[in-house]
Amino acid sequence: QVQLVESGGGLVQAGGSLRLTCAASGRTAERYAMGWFRQPPGKEREFVAAISWSGGGKYYADSVKGRFAISRDNAKNTVYLQMNSLKPEDTAVYYCAASMITGARTVYEYRYWGQGTQVTVSS
Repeated sequence: QVQLVESGGGLVQAGGSLRLTCAASGRTAERYAMGWFRQPPGKEREFVAAISWSGGGKYYADSVKGRFAISRDNAKNTVYLQMNSLKPEDTAVYYCAASMITGARTVYEYRYWGQGTQVTVSS
């Protein structure tokens, strides 16, 4: 069993930055590939970024490539999402998730989910 708790969301102006944190707990948390998803108001949950258990593999949605960066610190059981050059269309609830599949991009491939953190980007 893995528990995930996101933090770091908030309100930011367009062009600004935020860093989201996902704290994982559970005996084998560091063995999971991790991902970030987001769900804009009234829309489906969508893939944002993923990272392998070692941190060596990183994967991004085209919409965030070059602006967002995913990283992890296995010693702290923590995953980060650095978000730069934020746009109003990045407004969403952001979720952290854990998967046994490296590079997974669909919600069905993730076993554990956090409760989400709201990110609002004003124009």
